[in-house]
Formats: sequence, C-alpha cells, structure tokens
Amino acid sequence: MIQDVREPLIRQLAESEAARRHWQAVDGDGGVWLFESVEGEGEHWAIRQIEIDIERVTYRYWWRHLEDGHGFLTDQALEIWDLTELTEEAFESVWQATECACGSS
Repeated sequence: MIQDVREPLIRQLAESEAARRHWQAVDGDGGVWLFESVEGEGEHWAIRQIEIDIERVTYRYWWRHLEDGHGFLTDQALEIWDLTELTEEAFESVWQATECACGSS
C-alpha cells in the first residue's frame, strides 16, 4: 500500500493561520462544488470541499477524509477565476447542515 502524502500537507494548511476564502462552482450536469481554500505560494489550495451531485447527495472531503469511492479532495490548485466567491458563513452553513454520504464528518 502506498502512503498518501496529501494528508499531512492538507492538515498543515488547514491548521495554519492563513486566511480562508470560499468558492462555488456549478458543473454542466447541475452539480455544485464548494471549496474552502488557503493561499500558498501564490495559488489557492482546497482544504475542505463539498460536492452536491444532481441527485442532491452530498460528499465532503478534508484532511481526515481525502477520498472515497465517489471522489476526492482536489489535488490541484483552484482556478479561482472560474469560481464564484462565497462568504465564510454560506460555506460553513452548508458544511454543517449536510450529512455526508461518505459517512464521515
């Protein structure tokens, strides 16, 4: 089994004092993606991610749950010019209100 090196890196970013920004994207199928990011080396890296599919099933990813059979926390810098910025409160309310299909908080 190959060790996943993402977890300590994402955890370090998530536990840092770096400012957070929040983003939304809608895909062509009607799914919604929400991201919480921190900036590192001039790029925005997702530290929490919510996917709401077209059937409104919710998947959440963060350093304690990087991936599952459905998907994973993006491992690429966010292209923020393609995203709509959200308030922290809007992101947090969805994060707290959704029951993750992954069975993890």
